[in-house]
Amino acid sequence: MRILILVLSLASMLKAAPFASDTLLQKADAKYGAFAKNRFINMNKTLEALQDKSRQEQLEGVNDLFNAVRYNSDMKLYGKSDYWATPWEFLGRDEGDCEDYVIAKYFALKHLGVPSKKLYFSYVRSTRFKEPHMVLTYFETPQTVPLVLDNINFRVFPATKRKDLIPIYNFNADVLEDAKEKKNLPKTHKKWDRLIENIQRNRL
Repeated sequence: MRILILVLSLASMLKAAPFASDTLLQKADAKYGAFAKNRFINMNKTLEALQDKSRQEQLEGVNDLFNAVRYNSDMKLYGKSDYWATPWEFLGRDEGDCEDYVIAKYFALKHLGVPSKKLYFSYVRSTRFKEPHMVLTYFETPQTVPLVLDNINFRVFPATKRKDLIPIYNFNADVLEDAKEKKNLPKTHKKWDRLIENIQRNRL
């Protein structure tokens, strides 16, 4: 009996912490209300269910999870032309723009154990809407065609099947860190640093 209790205790300790902590759930409830708290609870349950799934199922599950959030512009939400929201702000408000979808998907997939070096923030141009856009791309290897996670086309497709997207450039945390060491900082670096600070502060 004692051995069983010990095994169960160790299993509980080894269980991954939820993506959104209990503290965040309470903050979401206080700031946005019960419906927002329920969205956070559902997110945690969804990510927990995806933990042992295949990589393809994880990509599709995370893509579907956050694509359920409504689109809205930064100007209407934050009074700024370009603001990178934390996953908590995005889910708490239940609204965001293309960068916000990408940020939430990126950090959720990292939580599931997907190496950050395989995930890229990809600036593209949408031929459908005639404007810049951002998607999350997943590279199984540096040589493979990436898969595209998008809030416009909800299905996860190889980039070669997304003829409506013209690539501009990719970046991720590793690329930005390398740029910092070389003192060749892109404009996105300040936004990234501010985003990381806000995530560490559990901003929502």
